[in-house]
Amino acid sequence: MTVVDPPIPVKPKRISCPCCGGDSIYAISNPYRPFCSARCKNVDLGAWASEGFRLAASSNAEDQPLEDSPPSSASH
Repeated sequence: MTVVDPPIPVKPKRISCPCCGGDSIYAISNPYRPFCSARCKNVDLGAWASEGFRLAASSNAEDQPLEDSPPSSASH
């Protein structure tokens, strides 16, 4: 008969909550991960919904309207 050692308990990882900066447990036992609470998760969701996390648009030359230029004369 083979004796199986019991699994070694894994210590849950502690991280900073991205919303409030407080301690948050990053484990399956925390349904709000990576946030520390339902409040922080909802604050973050509200910021996304109100476009608070928008990226600044960069202007490329391709995005600029073409300048009016005289038509090229093609000779046949």
